[in-house]
Amino acid sequence: MPRAVYILALGIFAMVTSEFVVAGLMPQMATGLGATIPQIGYLITAFAAAMAFGGPLLNIVLLKIRPRRALLSLFAIFLLGNLLAATAVGYGVMVVARVTTGVASQAFFGVALSLAAQLTRPEIRGRAFAVVMNGLMLGTLLGMPLSTLVGEEFGWRAAFWTISGLAVVAALCTLAGVPDLDSAKEEGDFRQELGVFRKPKLWLVLLTSMFIIGGTFTAFSYFNPILTQVSGFQTGTVPLLLVAYGAATVVGNTIVGRFADRYPVRVLLIGLVLNVGFLTGFALLAHLSVAAVLFMLGIGLVGVTMNPAMITRVHRTANARPLVNTVHSSFITIGVMIGSWGGGVAIGHFGLRAPLWLGAALAVVGVLTLVPDLVSRRAADSPAQPVDSAQPATTV
Repeated sequence: MPRAVYILALGIFAMVTSEFVVAGLMPQMATGLGATIPQIGYLITAFAAAMAFGGPLLNIVLLKIRPRRALLSLFAIFLLGNLLAATAVGYGVMVVARVTTGVASQAFFGVALSLAAQLTRPEIRGRAFAVVMNGLMLGTLLGMPLSTLVGEEFGWRAAFWTISGLAVVAALCTLAGVPDLDSAKEEGDFRQELGVFRKPKLWLVLLTSMFIIGGTFTAFSYFNPILTQVSGFQTGTVPLLLVAYGAATVVGNTIVGRFADRYPVRVLLIGLVLNVGFLTGFALLAHLSVAAVLFMLGIGLVGVTMNPAMITRVHRTANARPLVNTVHSSFITIGVMIGSWGGGVAIGHFGLRAPLWLGAALAVVGVLTLVPDLVSRRAADSPAQPVDSAQPATTV
């Protein structure tokens, strides 16, 4: 595996750590900015919305820039947003800071995944995507707890300064260790770039990813109250359980990466079916502490860990270029937004187990979006053929 792929994972780790930092420091930020807890919560929504809708627009601007230069430009924008957050004197400035970092983060995902495809042979791209996406898994496992710890010990602004330092390190590693590939393969007419979105199948593929992540985050967003108020765990135990969940996502992501190249659709089907079972089991047995932990870890193994197979399927349906990757990431982010919002609404009407049932229902819908591929004679999970990232891949 090229060293540059691991450097791309480091960049994503920095982006994801910034994404989650607000969730761990809500009370401190509310006091420091003279805002309410709900207003600080809206910063998470603003970040997600910026990722979903602003990321693709920024990626369009970067279409004809060499990949490494595009990454360094995005690091600069990301760093600007974090420095603005670290020095914010009011809530309005913080909103601008979070929108700035959100847009840069989403565009970074698109360019990084496209570059990973360029740097690796087709038969190992699934594993390369798994390595890159381990930046996301480790951001969940380590980034959020560490940034929360820094914020609690030295103040919430210190957390943003720390993330800024991490971004600088990742940018320097990118400058030194990522090859400055010719942009010829990434150039193309803008209409050609948009042409792949005329494929109805691509939109169905994007919806599959949205429902996979939506079903998972409907549950994940409310693990804390479910584990404490239904399963009976002490508040101090929950962070340890979430670390275990994060470790499960790293393991699952690595396993999925091994099979994503050859069997993307089968992997997604198995993952979704298992997730339906884990979410349903959690909903039924949440009051039993051991069962609750086992089902939670199961969700970690087969939820967000489907990313390598999801990315491989998107590339085979469309292409491996940055705009497609960024739009795909936007659908994933929309899944996060739908899951967290829908879970909150469900709790208000049906109680704390409701997000688990809703997550299972969304996973079932995800299975249904796979049906056209499953019944098609043109097997979508056949071994990958070499795809020129500059040209749209043949619809599988």
